[in-house]
Amino acid sequence: MSHLQIFATNGSGDHPLPTFASNDPALITAELAERGIGFERWPAHTELAKGAGPEAVLAAYAAEIARVQASGSYPTVDAIRMTPEHPEREALRQKFLAEHIHSEDEVRFFVEGKGLFCLHIGDEVVQVLCEADDWIRVPAGTKHWFDMGSAPQFCAIRFFDNPEGWVAEFTGEAIAKHFPLLA
Repeated sequence: MSHLQIFATNGSGDHPLPTFASNDPALITAELAERGIGFERWPAHTELAKGAGPEAVLAAYAAEIARVQASGSYPTVDAIRMTPEHPEREALRQKFLAEHIHSEDEVRFFVEGKGLFCLHIGDEVVQVLCEADDWIRVPAGTKHWFDMGSAPQFCAIRFFDNPEGWVAEFTGEAIAKHFPLLA
């Protein structure tokens, strides 16, 4: 189930408590919209074969991909699958846990599993636990990090307006160390 927590960054210490938390998709959508973040629930209508590769994932969700790409904003798309057996899981987790920004929107549709987006907006950290059926759009320039957990298990479709795909500029801030991670 999708989950939203909002934390204050000023004076919150090493173990801050959330000032807001909800599992209600309508409240999650509204709170994120107030902060310029897009969030929708889409039906992950296709049962994928265990370990389905990127081509199969993209084919299964061709209609949804076409709908997003119709806006002309995200011409490049791929699918990523992360499992506990992935040989680079720990290195990738550490890379994604470092606060960064992108010069383009970061757009994901989770078709399986879960991941935790942590958005550093002003004096707040907004954590969005995304699971299957969740679509999220983090605007360009938004400071954030992503946690896939120590035993990652997810498959997501990624949309880009940059043909190079995922390109990050790291802030060098250690803020992620002060907030809860994905178990």
